[in-house]
This record gives sequence, C-alpha cells and structure tokens, in this order.
Amino acid sequence: MSTRIEVVADPVRDRCLLTTDHLSPRQLPGAAGVVRVALVAAGALLLAGDDVRIEIAVSGAVRLEIVETAGTVAYGMRGGSARWDVDIRLTDGASLQWYAEPFVVSAGADVTRTTTARLDAGCTAHLRESLVLGRHGETGGTLRTSTRAWLADELLLAEDLDLAPEARTGWAVMGANRCLDTVTTLGFRLPEAPQTLQLERPGSIARQLIHEQHLSTLLS
Repeated sequence: MSTRIEVVADPVRDRCLLTTDHLSPRQLPGAAGVVRVALVAAGALLLAGDDVRIEIAVSGAVRLEIVETAGTVAYGMRGGSARWDVDIRLTDGASLQWYAEPFVVSAGADVTRTTTARLDAGCTAHLRESLVLGRHGETGGTLRTSTRAWLADELLLAEDLDLAPEARTGWAVMGANRCLDTVTTLGFRLPEAPQTLQLERPGSIARQLIHEQHLSTLLS
C-alpha cells in the first residue's frame, strides 16, 4: 500500500483522489488552479520496520501544494531499519510545491529515503527537504538518501548522500553541523546565490548546513 495523492486539472473543478496508508492526505481550501493537501500521520512514525511510500501524480494546468502539519521523527530502532520513499509524476503542465517539515533521525535510527521525480516538459517542482541528525543533545542515527529526477525523459538530477555517523563528520560533508536544509527546483532555476548550485538543465539546488534548523534562511 501507498499514500497516494492524484490530482487532475478540470475546467469546472480540479479532481483530487486521496489514498491513506501510513500518512493520511486531507484536502484543504485552495485558490482557483491550486489544490492544497495536508499530510497527517495516521499512526506513530517512524519506527523499525516502517515502509512509508508516497505517490504523487498531477496532470494538467494545476498546482498541487502539499502541507505537512508536523515534522517526522525516526525513533531509535534497536538494530532495525525503516524506509521513506516518494514517487512524483507531473504531466501536461502540472506543478508541485512541497515545503517539508523537519525530518529528525534520532540516535539509533537507521533510515533510507528515496525521491524519484519524473516531469514532462513544461512542468515544475519546488521541493524543500530539511534533515536533522539527532534530537537536541543527541548524535543522530544513520540516514542514507537517494534522489533521481527526469525532465522530458532526460536525467536532470542524480544524488546519493551517506549521512551515517561515521561518514558525515568530514569537513566536506556535515562537519560539526547537524542540520542539512535543501531547496530543490526542477523545471526552473532559482536566482543566483552563493549557496545555490545550478544544474546543467533547468533546475537548482540551494543548500545550507546549520546546527539548529530554525537558523535556516533558505525560504526567508
């Protein structure tokens, strides 16, 4: 099973089909041409053995805005592990905005996160991912992330991060910081800035390493 958000543009009323699994999507009021959906945990998350899958499909000239009502905490897993997989498909001029709340990896957690995005030409996505390694005073657990994005069937972004404790403390990875805040755009570019990497094709990655998440200025 997967949590699924499916939106189809319609000249009378945009259609929105929501399916609940680990997360419960709930439609919120939105302006014309915008569908807003809140993601609410349907139970305790994230625990050993959890396999969270989120599928997003948007078609037509409509913007889907996903709102998270709270951050997610991956708790200590006592030798177990968990997954968090997101699959995004945008077609026919669709757009997606998803500014995720912090994803906290507690001491003893072991999590794999993947994001896969496929966009038709003319579609756009604006995504924020805030990773926090450990609750206050903790050395966080193990986190490995993988991101793949295609624009018009051509690979736009491929990134793998190993944020296990033994791998992340180097100066070229996290150093003494515990928070990695990232804003990614697909299908369009962010303005030039010191913290922003422009991709070869339309897209950008803006990133900040900070010790406390509230110090991030990426969306200020």
